[in-house]
Amino acid sequence: MSGKQAASHFLEGDNALIPYKDDNPTSVFPAATIAIIALNILVFLLQITARSGMREVTYAYGAIPQYLLSFEKAQPVHPAMTVFSSMFMHGGLFHLGGNMLYLWIFGNNIEDRLGHIRFLLYYLFCGIIAAYAHAVTNPDSTIPMVGASGAVSGILGAYLLLFPHARVHMLIFLGFFITTVKIPALIVIGFWAIIQFINGMISTGLHEAQGGVAWFAHIGGFLIGLVTIRIWLPRRNRRWL
Repeated sequence: MSGKQAASHFLEGDNALIPYKDDNPTSVFPAATIAIIALNILVFLLQITARSGMREVTYAYGAIPQYLLSFEKAQPVHPAMTVFSSMFMHGGLFHLGGNMLYLWIFGNNIEDRLGHIRFLLYYLFCGIIAAYAHAVTNPDSTIPMVGASGAVSGILGAYLLLFPHARVHMLIFLGFFITTVKIPALIVIGFWAIIQFINGMISTGLHEAQGGVAWFAHIGGFLIGLVTIRIWLPRRNRRWL
């Protein structure tokens, strides 16, 4: 990944806890979730095989905060369109893998509750809000942001509210020893959210000339997903806590 990408990650460093599935059955085939994952993989393949190189592609179609807010046309497409193109781009294989893993585990249940089309619109909506959450907190940045993290964070916010007691299977790495454990989603996603807020607050005092994690994209996507998921639910599925 180029050092000037402000790509966002779910799997950071040498995390010892990694989710791999949940105990939360669905009743419909997750066609939209699979389609989004397939599109992300396809776009990543186009990125890494582009003749102009991955860095140039990232600067051409990544979401650049300064341009998003000023609408300055310095890229091949209008800045507003980079909100969508950046949502399906990634900075590396682990970046892609981490985001798609979370989308696969948690997205199918949200699609099950929303339906295919409503889920797709909800996913894009969270991604848009996430991109602008990053932009308004980094208004002068010309570092492109890529990744599905913001939209997937919206999925996590929805999952936390709708399925807080669902069990998430986690891989635990203890040196060379690997084991598994089932943890309530409330703890898994709640802990993840706390990490995002802490790192977001810390990052406000840093000048990340070389890019980094777009923490406020995570926070913005998560909060908008958490707050609005009830509005997105079909009327027959609405149940207030």
